[in-house]
Amino acid sequence: MKKVTILIPCYNEAKTIEEVVSRVVNSDVSDKEIIIIDDCSNDGTKEILKNLSLKVDKIFYHKKNSGKGACIRTGLEHVTGEIVIIQDADLEYDPNDYKKLIKPINDFKADIVYGSRFVGSEGKRTLYFWNRVANYFLTTFSNICTNINLSDMETGFKCFKTSAIKNINLVENGFGFEPEVTAKLAKKKYKFYEVGITYQGRTYEEGKKIRAIDGVKAIFCIIKYNFFT
Repeated sequence: MKKVTILIPCYNEAKTIEEVVSRVVNSDVSDKEIIIIDDCSNDGTKEILKNLSLKVDKIFYHKKNSGKGACIRTGLEHVTGEIVIIQDADLEYDPNDYKKLIKPINDFKADIVYGSRFVGSEGKRTLYFWNRVANYFLTTFSNICTNINLSDMETGFKCFKTSAIKNINLVENGFGFEPEVTAKLAKKKYKFYEVGITYQGRTYEEGKKIRAIDGVKAIFCIIKYNFFT
């Protein structure tokens, strides 16, 4: 079994970070490394993380809020596993699905596995209609540009061979990470897989952070990283 590094970007998740870490620690992956990157939280998350330091392998603290992509770059500098999984610090994605993400890499020599919220029979919380429309548009537009038939390009639950994700130069600081990493890995002709995952989406009142402006930025990122880099 390959060693798996779980990267947890974290910003103002005091309500969920302890439970997320507990679920990751207890996930059914025997050889794992857990790295948390706090993006200058100001809601008490940092104090909670200090109490969790003995449960995880590494914690890094950004001095200023820089975004999800910046957190992932920081984490990638310290990865020792052969496989990397991105785990958001909320409770939307379930660590019990790790083996689903890893299986195509172990069994089918996949390089990248996306956990799709829109395929499979697993339970999924139903929420915002227009967010789903925006996701469908962005995924379709990305697919047109990459010629890869994904159902959920914007998923926050992504799994990579470490050698693959370290073979590209990531620059996006925010949620533009999702279209950027997809475009750059597609250009390298890596083998993509998707698996259905459980999804417990949260409302904006519960702390959901992505906004309409992030969708606009994603369009520019899709164009930029498919055609101009």
